[in-house]
Amino acid sequence: MSDLKPPHDPIDVLGQAYEKMFEAVADDLKKVEDRSGPALREMIANAKEKLMAAGEITAEEGEKLAAYLERDLVDLAGAIAENGRELKDWLGFETALLEDYFLNMLKTAADQSEVEWLKLKMQAAAERPTYRTGEVVAPGVFECLKCGERVHMKKAGHLPPCPKCAHTEFHRISYD
Repeated sequence: MSDLKPPHDPIDVLGQAYEKMFEAVADDLKKVEDRSGPALREMIANAKEKLMAAGEITAEEGEKLAAYLERDLVDLAGAIAENGRELKDWLGFETALLEDYFLNMLKTAADQSEVEWLKLKMQAAAERPTYRTGEVVAPGVFECLKCGERVHMKKAGHLPPCPKCAHTEFHRISYD
């Protein structure tokens, strides 16, 4: 018998790195008062740099994950603005990753940085992002743009092709 560990699945590793970036941003948000768009982007960049410095991701992976995380946070802001519902109701679940301080930050961001928050909402409403197969996404439900089939992502990871028609483009339906 060999004591060698099986190699890590690179898809799972990127999903875990995405979650670590998300957690780092959430931790930073807990510590600061400036929660504007530029400050959020800086926090994402800092989280990316920490993972790169630790050798957990490459520069290319870091750029992609940072873009995915910013996309998801902007999409989340837009969905909240569009639906006008409480964040916890909209998410439909409790999770350790989305702790109360992060939920409170998102709900109160408009009070602390009204102009930046409104910009994010307007951007998200104007440009509903298209998610593509292979991108790392936060947990949620995605609808195929070709056939309407829904893909349920239970944790952060790479979005697969549509199981019904193999199409590769989706819109997010929810974060549940």
